[in-house]
Amino acid sequence: MATNTGQMGYLPRGGAIFCTIPDILYLPELVSGGLVVSLVGSTYVYPANPQAYVISVAIFCFIMTFLWLLIFACGSHQNRNFWASADVAYHGFAALLYLSASVLLAFITVLFSADNGKDTLFYKLDVAAVVFSFFTTLMYVIHTIFSAIRWKSF
Repeated sequence: MATNTGQMGYLPRGGAIFCTIPDILYLPELVSGGLVVSLVGSTYVYPANPQAYVISVAIFCFIMTFLWLLIFACGSHQNRNFWASADVAYHGFAALLYLSASVLLAFITVLFSADNGKDTLFYKLDVAAVVFSFFTTLMYVIHTIFSAIRWKSF
């Protein structure tokens, strides 16, 4: 189990981001977000508008989380209070986006199952995408909570 080994009001840099909470959650967020993109993209994208929104949210969050990981790994934050509050704001926004995309994807999956049955490959891929989408939402919510706790210690 990972523990926060830094002092209060400390933003990790370098390899320390893989040893502290909430920063250890970057990797599960990236992996499960990439799986959401892959699973939704490999299905029959119908209807296009809701599925495109889910893919857009997943790609946006994947890219921004990767950039956020690089900022923390390089130490560009210089342990300033602004970066701690920006971390809370970004992960809260990402959690909200992923929650909206997850609910929409679940709704489309239920509609698709009613029309085409539950034995198709596309339905199974959509169900897997829904599961990973809600898992990614949970990771972002947990990251937001622990980032807020860290932000309050500044």
